[in-house]
Amino acid sequence: MAKAKSSGGNFIQKILASILGSDDPEYEKKRQLKAIAKRLSKSHYRFYKAGSGEVLPGFAKLLYEIYKAVAPAQLLFQNIKNQNAMKVAIIEYFLSDNQRKIEEELTQEAIAEKSKTMPLRQFSAYIQQRLQAFIDEFTFERTTMIEQRYKELLCFKDFCSYDYYFTLKKFNASLAERDFSVQPQFEKTDGKYLADDIKDFTTLMWNITGNIDWAPMIKMLKDIRGVEPVPIGVWKKIVTKMQHIQATNVFDMTVQLITQDPDYTPILNDVSANIVEPFITKFKIETTATIKKLESAATSGKVNELLVKLFNTTSVSYLKNYIAENSAPLEKKKLNGYLYCDALNYVKGFLIEFVKKDIREYCDLVLVRGAWVSTPVSMPMSNAYNDLLSSSEAITAFDAGLAEDGEVGIKIKTLLPRTQHAPDAAAIINRLVGESNEQAKTYIIKSTRNLVAIGKMIKWLIDDEKKKSPEVITNWREIERASDKPPYEIGAAVYQKIYIFATLMQTCMGGAAQ
Repeated sequence: MAKAKSSGGNFIQKILASILGSDDPEYEKKRQLKAIAKRLSKSHYRFYKAGSGEVLPGFAKLLYEIYKAVAPAQLLFQNIKNQNAMKVAIIEYFLSDNQRKIEEELTQEAIAEKSKTMPLRQFSAYIQQRLQAFIDEFTFERTTMIEQRYKELLCFKDFCSYDYYFTLKKFNASLAERDFSVQPQFEKTDGKYLADDIKDFTTLMWNITGNIDWAPMIKMLKDIRGVEPVPIGVWKKIVTKMQHIQATNVFDMTVQLITQDPDYTPILNDVSANIVEPFITKFKIETTATIKKLESAATSGKVNELLVKLFNTTSVSYLKNYIAENSAPLEKKKLNGYLYCDALNYVKGFLIEFVKKDIREYCDLVLVRGAWVSTPVSMPMSNAYNDLLSSSEAITAFDAGLAEDGEVGIKIKTLLPRTQHAPDAAAIINRLVGESNEQAKTYIIKSTRNLVAIGKMIKWLIDDEKKKSPEVITNWREIERASDKPPYEIGAAVYQKIYIFATLMQTCMGGAAQ
């Protein structure tokens, strides 16, 4: 009687629980799963048998028909090794005629050829204008269209590239890959082996079932690749089928029952399609780099031409430590490098080869032997000349300080191996190198200004020497007798060298050398 009473109590509790609900989570879970199984049984699709937990051949037949339809697309996408190339192809497909014309103008070869027709500075401005015109035609509407088509392509590609063969092998172990000559037979399969496959397929299905007109994307792909991977009519039928299955939640309910998780919902992946902005950035960088390369080549050519005029060679080496070779190990570790190696090297060479020889000869004539109308008039030239002599010695000491056993160089040498593990080591090196660069720049600017000051004075003195009544130096005839050549000839040669040097610094440093 007690057992019957207990059974009766349980029966009453079940009735009350079905009406009022239950606080028992396990009971609620079973109730939900039972309701899901009931809804699934009423579905038009026979993909799963809740009683046995098996996925039925109907599901395999659905996948097989899709597999047969999209197999050509699978091969097409497998043969596209470079996905970036596909992105570019899609963008190129939607370019305007004007953009195509500009794009042809901005190839490396076209730029190099066109640069021969006008001055480089003018040409650089022209290229920048054409580049901006190319970019401006990527309107909001054009960009939206490109990225929408690319997003559609990704969804199409992902759906077609699903591993149908791997899943179908679970229903027929003897199935041959992409062999559609004979209709295969499929066996029902334990659902636990297929839960993840169904989840993955559902995620891909969601991405193609939106309100999308697939015809433009299919046409685009056909125009780009030369083949229609899936006929548009066949693809529309697949999409319609997937939309109907999605609306019935058949796959969701199947997974819920297989995994015994009534709360399962499919994971939806948001397909990203930001391809236009990276394309523009890359195109801009490549075009700018081509112009920079031309400018660098032109600068290098001009520098070499000036070096030959000054030193009769392009190989000029007067520094031992503040050089590009010593900068490379620093830059390799992403540290600051030496910025003004070439310019300071040329300054040092000019100070040795010309200031201490040709310019000294001229200054000895006019500053030592010359009878100036007043001492203050000669002071700017005298001070500039003495500053140059001092700068030569200072640059030598500066360069020596960067040697491995120099005051600064030994610190850099000691700290360099520690940069990977000690951030403060990198910071100290960057500070030391930065200070060295500022010092080098100061020597370059100061020396150039002093030479320009001497050059201006020489030009003034040349004109003064030719006057019947000189106004600056009153004893030119006496100076001429003490010189092997007329002072104005020596001065003209020195002035020419200074002019070439100033041009060299302007080329190497830009306006910073003035």
